[in-house]
Amino acid sequence: MKIIVGHSNMDLDCLGSMALARYIYPDHKLVVSRLIHPVAKNLFNLYQNHLTCIYPEDLEGTEIDDIVIVDTRSRKRVDEYFRFIPDFTGKISIWDHHPAETQDIEADEIHQAAYGSNTTLIGLELIKRNSTISVEDATIGLAGIYADTGNFTHENVRSEDFEVASYLLKNGASVAMVKNLLKVLKEKYQITLFHEILNRLTYKTINGNLVLMSYIEIENNESGLAAVVEKIFEIENPDAIFCVFHVTKSSNTMIIARSKLDSINLNGILAEFGGSGHSKAASALVKKKSGMMVYGLLEEHLKSILEHAIIASDIMEKNVLTVNEEKSLIDASKLMESKMIGGLPVVSKVGQLVGYITLRDIMKGRKNNAMDSPVKCYMSRNLVTADGNTTIREVEAILYSNNIGHLPIVKGKSIVGLVTRSHLLDFFKEHDPEKC
Repeated sequence: MKIIVGHSNMDLDCLGSMALARYIYPDHKLVVSRLIHPVAKNLFNLYQNHLTCIYPEDLEGTEIDDIVIVDTRSRKRVDEYFRFIPDFTGKISIWDHHPAETQDIEADEIHQAAYGSNTTLIGLELIKRNSTISVEDATIGLAGIYADTGNFTHENVRSEDFEVASYLLKNGASVAMVKNLLKVLKEKYQITLFHEILNRLTYKTINGNLVLMSYIEIENNESGLAAVVEKIFEIENPDAIFCVFHVTKSSNTMIIARSKLDSINLNGILAEFGGSGHSKAASALVKKKSGMMVYGLLEEHLKSILEHAIIASDIMEKNVLTVNEEKSLIDASKLMESKMIGGLPVVSKVGQLVGYITLRDIMKGRKNNAMDSPVKCYMSRNLVTADGNTTIREVEAILYSNNIGHLPIVKGKSIVGLVTRSHLLDFFKEHDPEKC
């Protein structure tokens, strides 16, 4: 027998990968995990007759000579299959979009690329082969891509993800069905827990990173906890979230985490607690330890391991052009025109920041025939400023909430830098805002 398997606790991307892999390996049977992610359960229930899967225990006593593994290259995540075929010595092929450092399976073939979805990796092969697929498989595949790319909003999205999504739509994939399948909070207890966590969220700034943490005690280990965390993460939009669940019945503690920054690598962070996963999504199970103890250790670990976020002093203009408050409007106007800028910080005789003058302010003076008036008569004195340790996230929020295009960076009463809207846009052209 030849089989296709995915990781334990199968998610939508895993099932999408398996559905499409059958077109590359038509003589292989799909073997489904006994653990299916809550978000993927509805899809599996709807399409299990179409997928015609068998289960791990069905492998016992069967001669297997070829295994295709999708969406993982970690032995621990496929152990539930190999337990029933301990003497397997046949061919192994892997299709996986995860980092190579997670690999501990000896494979004959490895197909890998860092796309947003593993389904994309396999879909590109089908495009190359000019394969036509069923409407059902196209829909399953599209659900996998949408899920693993966060509806094409995650920073891991690549142009190839769109290419394969287009291919699946051309093969009849139902967007309406995908939208229904991606509803993450379906159970009543999930909605209750969702509100409970929201009410207990703690907002922490750790080394400049906005981190949300929550501690909840639950009686049993319910399925679907990760879906609740993901929904809160989506709504609150922090740099990272760490939810700690202590299961009173088993005295075990689970950590479920999500991140949007490359600098907050969850796989590495939760390795300290025996956890694993992606750099942006990982979890850990700590057995027989106090939940509050685990929560405390996690917070201390984050303080010691998190990199410092990018701050205003990293991107600000340090050689700031200023104008003295006693200079005339005509002098300020000529200076702005020569430098092709729309505003200037205004300083006193002793160099302290006292205001800001813009072209609009100068236009008011011109209308009043007062161009010989000193800058201090027309400058804005209601300054919005920040210090050099202000994060890029906070700088962006300040510019937006105050509807201003410039932010003087000060130390005491002296101006030490300037961040403008143009500086921020130039920075984001070279740096993904989601990584800042």
